[in-house]
Amino acid sequence: MISALFTLALTQQDISVKRSADIDQRTIAPQAGDEVGVLETTKGKIVVMFFPSVAPKHVDNFIKLSKQGFYDGTRFHRCIPGFMVQGGDPNSRRMEASDMWGTGGPLDSQGNRQTVNAEFSDLKHLRGVLSMARSSDPNSAGSQFFIMVADYPSLDGKYSAFGKVVQGMDVVDEIVKTGSADRSANGKVAPKDAVEITKATVVKWPLQ
Repeated sequence: MISALFTLALTQQDISVKRSADIDQRTIAPQAGDEVGVLETTKGKIVVMFFPSVAPKHVDNFIKLSKQGFYDGTRFHRCIPGFMVQGGDPNSRRMEASDMWGTGGPLDSQGNRQTVNAEFSDLKHLRGVLSMARSSDPNSAGSQFFIMVADYPSLDGKYSAFGKVVQGMDVVDEIVKTGSADRSANGKVAPKDAVEITKATVVKWPLQ
């Protein structure tokens, strides 16, 4: 589904780019009482802060799915050293269906895919940034997300960045090692190596 991370000549239609001049991505940190996301994984804990002023729909979507337990049991199914780690696909709960990893997302009661419209901004895709994966359709984001392990300017303004890691980048650095070294595999992770999100929660900062 998200091989389109490499397909950057997209039809962006008339999607506007929000300004985020008030956010210094290198130094910004959560304030007391802010909601943060906690991803407990089989490699350790990752804590992310959110940018609701820039991407409110994506923040709300991630928080909603986390509180519903949607991410629990999913795996980081696509990991590319020097680029990013990707997770959040409900199909990745099923080890026997690894050929479907990367194609899933949330469904409504009628079985229709639930998506979030693009919220592109001038936030940079720097190391540690949390952004939403999608297909070639800018408005196709569902549940899959990615975390940058390096700066990647070519994604700026083309994917909806909505947060950043504030604790646990060492864990992310371990997760990215699970990706295939074979470039033709496009970062696909072997099921036996895939790191699981055992629990995703949303709590108030600072952590207790």
